[in-house]
Amino acid sequence: MTEHELGTSLEAAEKNPELVSAAVAGLDAAALGWKPAPDKWSILEVLAHLADVEIVYGYRMRQVMADKEPVFVPIDQEDWARHLGYQHAPAAESLALYRANRRGNLRLLKGVTVDQLARGGFHPELKRTVTLAEWIERMANHGSSHLGQIERLKQAYRAQA
Repeated sequence: MTEHELGTSLEAAEKNPELVSAAVAGLDAAALGWKPAPDKWSILEVLAHLADVEIVYGYRMRQVMADKEPVFVPIDQEDWARHLGYQHAPAAESLALYRANRRGNLRLLKGVTVDQLARGGFHPELKRTVTLAEWIERMANHGSSHLGQIERLKQAYRAQA
């Protein structure tokens, strides 16, 4: 990852929370909590997931930057959604946590060097090293990928209402 690519990724990452917030603005409780099927996520669950995964990204990036040979602990996002009450997490609270944690992660990354971008840690699920550059890219794209999911959920909710 070049300095230019880093800047582009950080700019995208900075915009994501506001884009997500705009996508859910004005939705009522029924629309936020609606699930297209019992095994599919609602918008509330997507928002809580974004808030929690931002913590995971922050921790993993800090491991890469500070630890000697980090090994990442895999998470099961379905278990997290089920056992951590995602369906009942208030949308405003999830959005606030997502924004705050993203701000903290971006503040950390403002001073990252090109040399640090190549540092990494082992991811047991992927069976390979994941670099800081990859975590930054994942973080930058994560909210965008869920924006599409939120739009699909809004359309499906309106179609069935």
